[in-house]
Amino acid sequence: MKDFALSEDPAVQRQLDRLGALSLPQGRIGLEVVLELLARFGNPQLAIPPVLHVAGTNGKGSTCAYLRAMLEAAGLKVHVATKPHLVRYNERIRLAGALISDALLAGLLEEVLDASADLGPSFFEVTTVATFLAFARIPADAVVLEVGLGGRLDATNVLQAPAACGIASLGIDHEAFLLNAEPGVPADPMCRIAFEKAGIARSGAPLVTQAYAPDVAAQVQASAAAAGAPLFMRGRDWFADIAPDGIAYRDAAGELALPLPALPGAHQADNAALAVALLRHQQQVPVSPEAMAQGIPAARWPARLQRLAPGPLTDLLPARPFLLDGGHNPDAALALGRYLRDQAVGPVDAVMGMMAAKDARRFLAILSPHLASVTAVPIPGSDHLPIETLAALSAEAGVPLTSTAPDVPAALERLAPEGGPVLIAGSLYLAGKVLAANREWPD
Repeated sequence: MKDFALSEDPAVQRQLDRLGALSLPQGRIGLEVVLELLARFGNPQLAIPPVLHVAGTNGKGSTCAYLRAMLEAAGLKVHVATKPHLVRYNERIRLAGALISDALLAGLLEEVLDASADLGPSFFEVTTVATFLAFARIPADAVVLEVGLGGRLDATNVLQAPAACGIASLGIDHEAFLLNAEPGVPADPMCRIAFEKAGIARSGAPLVTQAYAPDVAAQVQASAAAAGAPLFMRGRDWFADIAPDGIAYRDAAGELALPLPALPGAHQADNAALAVALLRHQQQVPVSPEAMAQGIPAARWPARLQRLAPGPLTDLLPARPFLLDGGHNPDAALALGRYLRDQAVGPVDAVMGMMAAKDARRFLAILSPHLASVTAVPIPGSDHLPIETLAALSAEAGVPLTSTAPDVPAALERLAPEGGPVLIAGSLYLAGKVLAANREWPD
């Protein structure tokens, strides 16, 4: 993508331009380069505060948001690394509670890019090393670290002794990377996904997971055993019953009555419960039940069933509410569909753009009962699915009205001025464009 990251700071933009010129060399996916680059800086990943490392197909970003909120409610300073960014690259690195400053970001990226020129690193490898450098140099009490892609071969998977590792919900996504042919790996697609995600397991570090189908759970168990990681699975070692008035959590240490999240969607209570289980099963960072109860409703995570505020985009249809969701795979479509069903809002008008590598056919097939119309739009600067193709898939899925528009404002101008919610969905990259256009920058 040409505009994967833009900055108003010239010094930052110079480094982002260099970063944007990097690509993943064909045929090379592994940890050798990131480990060599980290070694050149004295292995900063070994000098950072206790780490909570979170993988998964859906829900890992929200789980990280709950971890951060609960740790901060306990009065702790927290470094956080999440991905992707929505509007500004700075969103990827949070230092002791605040997004990294432009001045520090520019210097870190320049330092890492200069040191790695002969290695041919990827965007993600440079980003990871810069993140670990920042985490090692600035004091904090804990680190919340989100896996980028998979787990086993993700650039973040260089830790020796994390406080705990977690795996959120599992599903099929990023097939070109995670399901590529390789000897000695599971043949079943879901078991292969579990194998990749559970690759973050480390000897002696608790591995805390959601509940999975028996064959998938067996693969997670095998990976944990191979790594020497104590395994704590939902439904076996910890339990969370979600009710309309709260979360009833229990494990071997006792029971907790916890509030529901403020983030919309029934699945968010499951993500919050996983974050609680992660904190309960690690020993390095103490967090009280009171801090957990305070943190869960305080957590915020943009572009996940987010209600957009008044702004330049929403003012085009001021009488209609707007819902923004960056979900882009079948499991995300299921969660979005459940939310629309539970809210009983009736079929909604959707503005949608999707990346070319995503399974748009299944996404739309799952979501179509909840859609009155789909207007397909491009995602500027991204390898998006052609809008004509997306519109054809929408019609194939049975959405009553399907059309295309050159951009989101044009799509909104074609909708009725009054009615139910307008859903903008299909891609985090599209969500970032929408937030920027509506002047809602993630903080």
